[in-house]
Amino acid sequence: MKEHMITQRIHRLRQDFAALFDTIVVLSDENRRYLSGYTGEDGSYDETAGLLIITQNDLILATDSRYDTQARDEASQFTIHCCKESLTKELPGLLKSVNAHRVGIEESRLTYRLHQKFCEEIKKDQDLDIEFTQADDLLSSFRTRKDPEELMRIRAALTLAEKAFLKFRTHIHTGMTEREAAWLLEKTMREMGADGLSFPVIAASGPNSALAHAIPSDRQFKEGEPLLFDFGAKLDGYCSDTTRTLVIGEPDTRFKEIYDILFQAQERAITAIAPHVAASDIDKVARDYIDATAYNGTFGHSLGHGVGLAIHEEPRVSRLSSAILEPGMVITVEPGIYLPQWGGIRLENMVVVTDTGAEVLNTMDYRDFRL
Repeated sequence: MKEHMITQRIHRLRQDFAALFDTIVVLSDENRRYLSGYTGEDGSYDETAGLLIITQNDLILATDSRYDTQARDEASQFTIHCCKESLTKELPGLLKSVNAHRVGIEESRLTYRLHQKFCEEIKKDQDLDIEFTQADDLLSSFRTRKDPEELMRIRAALTLAEKAFLKFRTHIHTGMTEREAAWLLEKTMREMGADGLSFPVIAASGPNSALAHAIPSDRQFKEGEPLLFDFGAKLDGYCSDTTRTLVIGEPDTRFKEIYDILFQAQERAITAIAPHVAASDIDKVARDYIDATAYNGTFGHSLGHGVGLAIHEEPRVSRLSSAILEPGMVITVEPGIYLPQWGGIRLENMVVVTDTGAEVLNTMDYRDFRL
């Protein structure tokens, strides 16, 4: 990552938190990477690859011997502290070294166990006067507007995923299982250069496609039924997210009717996207269109979400969202209709909010649903 970009991000963060905290502790993979360039990833919530401590004057990346060399190579603007004991034991000393008092921390990344450990260690030092408060709201909104380099990486991840899907779909056949399909699509993305997956591939057929987040099973594909694929590639840290619903042979009348409704709902929602528009209003456009048809009430989940270093990030595009769209935000638009026992159809594209409206990032034709 370019040094000047890290410098700009740190400067902006310092401006944003100056009135709230004197110190901010960054725990998540995505925010660590965004603010330092360090790509170490946590094994689990209780096994961290490190944390950042940022003040108006200090930049510290604390990690352990497993990641020490990597951290020094990738986070050149940070002082690297290689812990000889656990991070929880050494955090109080690190906070004391930067004279921390009002500390913002990513509470959503703290398990109860880790929180208890932090508090226990801090209480051991009578000279420490620290008040923790959540920094999640600040940090989650900080990454919502993508810069040109981020958009380039998101486009690259999406292009790779689409090319992989176009190759994969030529191998779909009756008798193929959901599990086989999910693996083949994952394998194809990785062979084309993906660093990993944005999330486990969803491959759902027939009645299983009525489950929005179905887990691939040994159910075999059959002619004429919905085949729903939700997939994304991860490249240079950035995610993509796309859903396509296909059919082997000739679809029934219901399939074609639902597909057209979702296509129209998605088109209307994308047309409504513009700066200063409430995300909840975009959800409403698609939802109202669907609910005005015979399929009222069959679209249960939110219309979309932000995508970037994380597969689900701000802004949320839902009825409950308070987000206001701004240029540079990358969101999904993914209306779906789900009918138990029959199946479901979902169409998902990625969109970037522009100065005047929206640009669809996907280039793959999604009216071509027949195999």
